[in-house]
Amino acid sequence: MDKAEKIEAYFGEPHPFKEAIGLLRDLTLKTEVEETYKWQFPTYTIGGKNVFAICKFNSHFGIWFFNGVFLTDPKKVLENAQEGKTKAMRHWKFTSIDAIDERAVSHYLSEAIENQKQGRVLGTTAKQTLKKLQIPELLKSALQAEKVVLHSFNELPPYKQKEYCEYIATAKQEKTKLRRLEKIIPMIRNGVGLSDAYR
Repeated sequence: MDKAEKIEAYFGEPHPFKEAIGLLRDLTLKTEVEETYKWQFPTYTIGGKNVFAICKFNSHFGIWFFNGVFLTDPKKVLENAQEGKTKAMRHWKFTSIDAIDERAVSHYLSEAIENQKQGRVLGTTAKQTLKKLQIPELLKSALQAEKVVLHSFNELPPYKQKEYCEYIATAKQEKTKLRRLEKIIPMIRNGVGLSDAYR
């Protein structure tokens, strides 16, 4: 399945927020961004740089702004995507389609695009973060053994990579490490984060 098919499947499959995320998509496509698919989510880019993504979960849906820390946030709606782990990303959550203020959303999207054009991004890049990441030897070997898995791991946001590393590193016994490794390799291969099911 190519990226276009994955995007259509994401927006087309039955989901409590299907109509709502469709509305968010309509608003994003009125801007100049390019629509692609990364980390299991429709992602919108300018010049190949991530600007925002549309997400859906069981209890909410919304927009991730990759450098949302720079948004003025006049409505005071943005939350840190993952407190203590993400520095730049901000999340605007919704729980119903009625909560979407189309004019306000369009304003936030436009500001995020303009910030990206002006290069307003947080200083630490994903590659710099990865250099600091201590990948357990067991996980490193498994990643290097399969190119597809290694590529998928490198495509994950740094905080998701860190979660996987900690998941292996915190296991006390070797058999537990191996059991955990067996569990996460298919998840990494599919571009899924360790805690995605709970977000």
